[in-house]
Amino acid sequence: MSGKRIIITGAGASGLVAGIMAARAGAAVTILEQNDRPGRKICATGNGKCNLTNLEMPKDAYRGSHPEFVSHALSRFTVHDTVRFFSELGIYTVNKNGYLYPHSGQAQSVVDVLCMEARHLGVKIKTNEQVQEIRWETSPQMTQKYAGSGSHIWKVRTQSWTYECDALILANGSKASNIPGSDGSGYSLAKSVGHRIIKPLPALTALKCKGGFFSVWSGVRTSGAATLCINDVPLKTEAGEFQLTDYGVSGIPVFQLSRYAVRALDEGCKVSLILNFLPEFSREELDAFFQSRAKNSPYKNEKELLTGLFPDKLIKVLAAEKNIPDAVYAFELEVTGALPFAQAQVCSGGVDTSQVDPETMQSLLAPNLYFSGELLDIDGTCGGYNLQWAWSSGACAGRSAAGQTAGGHP
Repeated sequence: MSGKRIIITGAGASGLVAGIMAARAGAAVTILEQNDRPGRKICATGNGKCNLTNLEMPKDAYRGSHPEFVSHALSRFTVHDTVRFFSELGIYTVNKNGYLYPHSGQAQSVVDVLCMEARHLGVKIKTNEQVQEIRWETSPQMTQKYAGSGSHIWKVRTQSWTYECDALILANGSKASNIPGSDGSGYSLAKSVGHRIIKPLPALTALKCKGGFFSVWSGVRTSGAATLCINDVPLKTEAGEFQLTDYGVSGIPVFQLSRYAVRALDEGCKVSLILNFLPEFSREELDAFFQSRAKNSPYKNEKELLTGLFPDKLIKVLAAEKNIPDAVYAFELEVTGALPFAQAQVCSGGVDTSQVDPETMQSLLAPNLYFSGELLDIDGTCGGYNLQWAWSSGACAGRSAAGQTAGGHP
């Protein structure tokens, strides 16, 4: 039992798990949440169904200036640990092609069981408490009572009170989402004690493009593959369902590419998307395919040959191009921007992970200060990876702040 007093800023995914783990290790935990209730952003994940995690773990699931930073936390609190943890709390998961959801189909269930466990452990969750300042100060009243704290404590000031603790976990989240409190205040707190902030930018978001025809194809959903080009050099390709919009293009493939596109635009690069609406064909096969359709229906014009392949709205756009097979195979869009933070699922950027110990989530600059979740310069792809990072980094930070070594039961 550590007996340490720990304050956590933010009762989101990583903050709640950090609080539970620290309390299980014997710490006295207080979580300060600026919203009127905990877990509001969790409730919005997975369209309100909460994609808890994913059984698959591709190599490029996590991005950031130092993506390898995630390795220790993910090995210390694995996907299987996550499933067991939530199962013990009462969440029965449903496997949808590797994507795990609560059987209730309600993200609120996840918030409820986390809060039940936290309160059972004596964690105090104080809502409507926005942290305005953190300071590491000498405490004349303290001696060596708490391991590692010496005669210093963290003072955490809100609009109504100044809290004191031996260890502080910043779990404020990022600027993404339209949920109140997604204001990036955690960046300012980290910066105030010397941490470098990699510029936060929207990620997992739709992209705005240049063109005057978007009102024609707006509302269309169709499958395909998108290739992101930076300064005319192909970088990455993602496949899946597109959502064609009145400003450009959206959908999971675009979301997966958006963090690279937005950061490249911020650096002044030329950014474009190449959409392939029939990626199952090679270029030569596509030519042969259209020649066969024309031979079978010689009475059809080029536009009519697209009937049965694509929705009518998309056909109107493709038929306006000089060479329809070229347009189908490589429809180029100039990317001009992205939807704002409020419409983004996560951010890229955040607290520079080179200044944080990956084994403990502890600051390398300030004593007894820890980080977790999306506040760090780590962002995951779609599919439950960002929540898995929240669970893993929160567990690591909570245990470490309480003084527990690796290997404890989740």
